[in-house]
Amino acid sequence: MNALRFPDDFVWGAATSAYQVEGATGEDGRGPSVWDTFAAVPGNVKDGDTGDPGADQYHRYGEDIELMADLGLDSYRFSVAWPRVQPTGTGKPNQKGLDYYRRLVDGLAERGIRPMATLFHWDLPQELQDRGGWENRDTAARFADYAEIVFDALPIRDWLTINEPKTVVECGYRFGSHAPGFTDDGRAFVALHHLLLAHGLASQVLHEQHRGRRIGPALNLHPTYPSDDTPEALEAARHQDGLENRVYLDPIFKGFYPEDTLRWISERSPMREHILEGDLVTISEPIDILGVQYYTPVFVDGSGERVFLHEKAQADWLEIYPEGMYDILARLTRDYPSVPIVITENGLPTLDVPGPDGHVRDEGRISYLRDHLTAMHRAIGEGARVEGYHVWSLLDNFEWAEGYSQRFGIVYVDYENQRRIPKDSALWFREVVKSGELR
Repeated sequence: MNALRFPDDFVWGAATSAYQVEGATGEDGRGPSVWDTFAAVPGNVKDGDTGDPGADQYHRYGEDIELMADLGLDSYRFSVAWPRVQPTGTGKPNQKGLDYYRRLVDGLAERGIRPMATLFHWDLPQELQDRGGWENRDTAARFADYAEIVFDALPIRDWLTINEPKTVVECGYRFGSHAPGFTDDGRAFVALHHLLLAHGLASQVLHEQHRGRRIGPALNLHPTYPSDDTPEALEAARHQDGLENRVYLDPIFKGFYPEDTLRWISERSPMREHILEGDLVTISEPIDILGVQYYTPVFVDGSGERVFLHEKAQADWLEIYPEGMYDILARLTRDYPSVPIVITENGLPTLDVPGPDGHVRDEGRISYLRDHLTAMHRAIGEGARVEGYHVWSLLDNFEWAEGYSQRFGIVYVDYENQRRIPKDSALWFREVVKSGELR
């Protein structure tokens, strides 16, 4: 089979998030987050796990940087923990928190690895939640203040504003499986608007004060398909696409919410009342990059129920369908204004553990990554402006409501002693990075 060649300047990286890997949740002035509160409630997280110790990156970041360098990575996408920088979500920054991220960024620079930082990966300061969280419009303004602090403190070119606002809305507010743990459509869609408003406000701050840097959201996009060719399934897929994709893409790129989706939301939520004059101008502040996170498609039948047509991963929401990677990139290229795209997450959990020889033979993950990179390469060849790819995740870590039971990392973490063991997928990925080719 002929090798697939990627552009010479293509950026290869790996990703993590603060609450999942840092640990040290009570150290050096960090305040509590909604995830600290949520995980402390019995039954919310499998086995009673919490984000401490995570993968202990707060103490082991130097070791992890060397690991990234050994893998040849060009980029490391991480998130800044808002409660580590502003323990209550407002006021003066916590200097020890900023110093940690400066050390991390400096260490990456010394090894020739470019940082890509996410401002919000779900760890809202608990005090802001106590004031209404994302249902409170003021939280978006406080987010812009926090963003300004971090922009000024860290010499990073590429920034991501909100990680997966859809997951906050769906899992945090509609289904209750993530922090803050609500099951209320009315509140959920008000939070949606304020999350997008926060994205726009932070983007304006960067553009006004730090010209030459780049910013955009990190959206988990799910290509949505009918499970059959009946009119009912086609209509249901269109509706689901509105909730999965258009309600986030359209306001950011086009300055309006899709009317069909907004009508459906208005029957369940007062969201429309919270859209004030000028909000959509703010939300549609031109972005410089788009973070795309692809894991799974969504197939729906005529009743609107999700149907699985392909193999599911250990995570039962993840249907393995590499063609969806191509489809979502082709759709973005066709339907939305062209901006550079970075794949900010793509990965698979597996149950593989070290064998007697110490190797972690995760062939399933290698197959998954190869197939998705092949689909991405095809999209690039047809004009998609994809300039980089970050595998999820660099390390095994705290997988939210699943605790430590699901391992997405290309590097195995022994939670007893925090030892890192590159899995076979990491060694395979290293060769892809080194050669720039997919075989």
